[in-house]
Amino acid sequence: MSHPLTVLIPCKDEQHNILDCIESVRSVADEILVADSGSTDGTLELIRGLPDVRVIEREFVGYADFKNWAIPQAANEWVLIVDADERVTPELAMEIGRLLVDSPASDAYSVRRENYLLGYRLRYSGTQSARCTRLLRRELRYRDCRVHEDIDVPSSRCGQLTSKLEHHTCQSLDQFFQTQNRYASLAARDAYDRGKRARWWSVAVRPPLKFFQFFFLRGGLFDGTPGLLWCGIVCYYNFMKYAKLWELSRSRTQRAEQDQSPPTLKIA
Repeated sequence: MSHPLTVLIPCKDEQHNILDCIESVRSVADEILVADSGSTDGTLELIRGLPDVRVIEREFVGYADFKNWAIPQAANEWVLIVDADERVTPELAMEIGRLLVDSPASDAYSVRRENYLLGYRLRYSGTQSARCTRLLRRELRYRDCRVHEDIDVPSSRCGQLTSKLEHHTCQSLDQFFQTQNRYASLAARDAYDRGKRARWWSVAVRPPLKFFQFFFLRGGLFDGTPGLLWCGIVCYYNFMKYAKLWELSRSRTQRAEQDQSPPTLKIA
């Protein structure tokens, strides 16, 4: 007996992506659940009339928080989480369908993504091996963090899918840089809360090392100009993350020093 599947699509202002995303999941989904966090670009108007799509809405607080709110609203035991800029390939849909025919051995499954930058497929550039957990039992939740969230499940209970998700990362470089800057701010705050601090050498050395790793060691040069752009953006993201972490470290230190300084004696 096949286990029914809910496909959960978190989104905000994804008018240019949402219909293609929904179309890609129809062959595998028993329920399509779109969780919107305040779209104002016409996204909701596009999908409200679709008879096979259920829409839920809530204010956005954080990525993990929002998804943890949406997951238990799925009607089925198994949930596949697909971002609006991703597409479920026919191969992935078939693999998931075969998996859910019987009782899956794991509680969650990770998948690799086939990344596209401005329409160009990246075969290397450090993207070829990264995995994210997307197929899971409804009772699982994301770890509490601001960005780069992942499902809280032991590695022994997380299997691996072989087929890939298509990931269309950006419509324009302006939009992509804004996104990376926002992610860098959130990642810096997460790192600070974990007790990490940045020194000058973190800002100076780590970003170019990341570029060297992705462009030379992970084959970004074989992706041509798109690979160069991708690796440069990775370097930029890491520079901003450590610069923002240094800023947090410095500002908190300054405030602590001010709090500990003796009061100034005023002479009338």
